[in-house]
Amino acid sequence: MVLMPSGLMLLLGAWGIRRQDAIWRDEAVTYDMAHRSLADLWPTLQHVDVVHGLYYALMHLWFVVYDATLGDVLGPVIGLRLPSVAAMTVAAAGVALLGQRLVGRRAGLLAGLTFACIPVVQQYAQEGRSYATVCAVVVWATYLLVLTAARPRRKLWLGYTALMLFACLLHEFACLVLPVHGAAVMLARLPRRVLRGWLLAAVTVLAGLAPLAVFSTRQSAQISWLMWPDPVQLLTFAVLAVLGIVCARVPVCSRGPIGLRALGVPILLLPTLLLLLLSHVEPAYVDRYVLYYVAGFAVLAGAALARLLRPAGEQGQTRGRRLRWTTGLVLVLTALLPVDVHLRSPDSRVDDVTAVAHAVRKVAEPGDGLLFMPSRRRIWMAALPHQFRGLNDLALAKSPLASHTLYGTERSGDAIRDRILAVSRIVVAGDPYGQPVDDSDQEIAKRTTLRGAFAICSSTDVRGARIAVYGRPGICGAAGGGRLAHGAG
Repeated sequence: MVLMPSGLMLLLGAWGIRRQDAIWRDEAVTYDMAHRSLADLWPTLQHVDVVHGLYYALMHLWFVVYDATLGDVLGPVIGLRLPSVAAMTVAAAGVALLGQRLVGRRAGLLAGLTFACIPVVQQYAQEGRSYATVCAVVVWATYLLVLTAARPRRKLWLGYTALMLFACLLHEFACLVLPVHGAAVMLARLPRRVLRGWLLAAVTVLAGLAPLAVFSTRQSAQISWLMWPDPVQLLTFAVLAVLGIVCARVPVCSRGPIGLRALGVPILLLPTLLLLLLSHVEPAYVDRYVLYYVAGFAVLAGAALARLLRPAGEQGQTRGRRLRWTTGLVLVLTALLPVDVHLRSPDSRVDDVTAVAHAVRKVAEPGDGLLFMPSRRRIWMAALPHQFRGLNDLALAKSPLASHTLYGTERSGDAIRDRILAVSRIVVAGDPYGQPVDDSDQEIAKRTTLRGAFAICSSTDVRGARIAVYGRPGICGAAGGGRLAHGAG
């Protein structure tokens, strides 16, 4: 029951894990932060990304071991994603056990297999970020809650509290599962001592999270790019929510004091709905922040499938009806196959740091100037800094490491203008056409100076970026410029 779902999840996580060695910008941040010393990491977190601080520290320890053993053999991309594959494998096992505890062995098996087949699960299983780990910890905390409700014991309460606090410290929005657990406890009409135990655990978790939550409000500008929910993400949630509610209507017998519907439906719906409500105050909705909601769908679907696919003749089940449901399930999995294939291509993420670095290396010549537009795109060089060697970053005042930031600090607009005018060729790594432009003095100085004193020699579009070579009038027609234009295609 556990080995099949976890084995399938491990297989799907390993399938196409390299993604042609493409890394997207958030993974580049993870790689950069994980390779800073703990002494450098701490002051950086005081400026930025404190919400991911525990995850970065754990990834730092992981890379200390990985780089010394498997790094030269498997490469950095696999090292970046292996922890997420392992986390989702553990999560699949937890979902199977949760389904078994709530309904039965067959339901647990199908819940775990369903979980592994959900495309969004496979997506974050192959991403070097904290979301797969948070999902796994929340699933196992939920499993412990179900065990504790059946046999309240201090050790189980301590384990539940520790796991929930760990999940919340990995990412603050894991706390949105606490109302889910509270709703399950109350809907199940458990004895008051169980309710008091859960309340004590919840208060302890929130008290442990409070210092991080308060401090992180100083860095709320980091999610200022969030304007409105992504339609595709909302559609994914809506589809799973509708299917989950339909599955919840299939009659099943719950085995423990906490019923399937009392737990599965709140996990599926509440975290996302609460995050959407919060977004009306300050935009904060991204589906990965509450990724664990898919566990609710998986247990509901697993229980429904266990009943609908039970052996012919059992409780009046007909062989033809079972065949129809099996055929429908095969058709659904077949329809999801193109989605699964797409998730393992570089085009499945908003940009491709590896492609950007290679494009820059292809057109650059030693001594060229280099500009990132906007400055936060400097993260593109974090994972492959050797590809930018020999280029002069004209706007950079202090490197990301020296300034304890993600993107480094830049000079004033006037200083950037003077440094741009002092060179004859510049490679610009920037956003594609049509993206909003920053209105800081530095970005305005870059745009106006390039527009007034330079011409575009060549440009190359890669996933999520545009690499352009600018030259002084007459430079583009020189031998080097001709080679660059040809190389840009």
